Amino acid sequence: MKNRDTETSGTAKTGVLIFSAPSGAGKSTVVKHLMDKYSFLGFSVSATSRKPRGQEQHGREYYFLSADEFTQRINSGDFIEYEEVYTGLFYGTLKSEVERLSAMGKIVVFDIDVKGGINLKRIYGDDALSVFIMPPSTDALRERLVSRGTETPESVERRVAKANEEIGFSNQFDHIIINDVLDKCLEEAEEITESFYRKLK
Repeated sequence: MKNRDTETSGTAKTGVLIFSAPSGAGKSTVVKHLMDKYSFLGFSVSATSRKPRGQEQHGREYYFLSADEFTQRINSGDFIEYEEVYTGLFYGTLKSEVERLSAMGKIVVFDIDVKGGINLKRIYGDDALSVFIMPPSTDALRERLVSRGTETPESVERRVAKANEEIGFSNQFDHIIINDVLDKCLEEAEEITESFYRKLK
């Protein structure tokens, strides 16, 4: 994990809400639900060097950059944080995206990998609330990844192994939500979000 500019915390006085989880735990489903429900939230679109999946579009799910473009923007200091998750596979948070949403008075919402979430919480401190979405079990996580139909068997096992490692970081988050029953998980996420909003007002 690399951090290029810890002083950017000043751009997020309206608050930062961070959701992290192992791949397949359901954090994107939780974040989408919250974004649809609350107009005071603004979604921070991350950048990545991976290829789009399915119907994903540049600027909506991610800013899709080539590895070379990503590296150039790192060198230009365009990222608050970034990580090379696997060799040649980058994810990062653009300063311009956070500044845009903060200027609109939105709580900035991140759907981000676990190490990125920890780093953002460290950068933004009390202006941020971090939430870890926990899968009910490793077997359930494996089933969810397989059901996506976008992963090879080798990729699934690699992600499951990484998930086991990431779960070990869950205690570094402000809240942990176990995504066993989706409706219950969403309700808990709503309560956390509304409480954070009230705290900021």
